[in-house]
Order: sequence, then C-alpha cells, then structure tokens
Amino acid sequence: MLYCVRMDVRVPHDVDPHRFEALKAEEKARAQLLQRDGRWRHLWRVAGCYANVSVFDVTDHDELHTLLSTLPLFPYMEIVVTPLARHPSALDAAT
Repeated sequence: MLYCVRMDVRVPHDVDPHRFEALKAEEKARAQLLQRDGRWRHLWRVAGCYANVSVFDVTDHDELHTLLSTLPLFPYMEIVVTPLARHPSALDAAT
C-alpha cells in the first residue's frame, strides 16, 4: 500500500543540541536504509519548514506505524498520513 506522509519536526527549545545532532544523524541513516530497501519511495523537503513529504510503500497501516515510530526523531514529529489509491487517469494506471 502507498501512503503520503507529512512529517513536521517540532524541536523543544530545551533539547540538548549535541543529542539532537546525534538524533539527526541517526534519522538520516535510517531514512537512507528505508529508501534503499524500497519502503521509503520518495522523500521531499517542504521549502521553508523543518518538514518533509514522503511516499511509503508498505504492506499495511500497522507496518507504516511501526516504521514511523522507529524513526529517531519520531518523538519530535507531528505526522499526517494519507493512504493513496491509483487514479484511473494516471498514465501508469494499467501497470
């Protein structure tokens, strides 16, 4: 199943900057691993925000929830999930 996921990162003002830099490095490594294995299909930065819009390809809602909750920055995220369905007018709808 495909999902469009918007993740907005909300960093508390009192977070330790060194710890947060370490979390960002862990997040990058995790995101790249998930992209390589095909589950994180697209990753787009939202201009002007500490946010991204991504497309995930996973088995079901439960797998998506598990995947998102394992992201190192998950405790600092506001997440909106939209399940996607193929549009009949899309050029690749037949495939």
